Amino acid sequence: MKRTIIATVHNTSGVMNRITGLFARRNFNIESITVGLTENPSISRMTFVVNVDDERGLDQVIKQLNKQVDVLKVRDITDEAIIARELALIKVVATPETRGEISTLVEPFRASIVDVGRESVTIQVTGDQQKIEAMIDLLKPYGIKEMARTGVTAFKRGTKKSVLDSPKYSIIS
Repeated sequence: MKRTIIATVHNTSGVMNRITGLFARRNFNIESITVGLTENPSISRMTFVVNVDDERGLDQVIKQLNKQVDVLKVRDITDEAIIARELALIKVVATPETRGEISTLVEPFRASIVDVGRESVTIQVTGDQQKIEAMIDLLKPYGIKEMARTGVTAFKRGTKKSVLDSPKYSIIS
């Protein structure tokens, strides 16, 4: 089963290597990993999508991650309401005759053509994994020359209740 795990860590050398080593020792395949700075430049956020066989092993990895000195917080957010996105750059074979067709094809995905060459176009698409996979499937018949994907990045959605819902901010009509 696929699990999405996020970790906030100190932005120091070697942290990613130590953390991925924990997954490797448990024989978990990391399907996707993204790492980047947060609003605080001394802290990084890591998002892992891993395939696991059992919950017990996953619980052990999370406990071991939490014991790491540079790890601030670890959460399995798979079953929570999350926002998850991925970016893909896809270079597709394109003749002058097929460019218009490809352009029309990517439009409903809110994707964009970011580069045009003599024999190819490069498309940028962002969204959840299903959207990326659907875009790739539609572009395959044209011939995919090259592709790069960032991997999933995610975090928990905001609460439904807003500041304006509190009694302090009542709206008078």
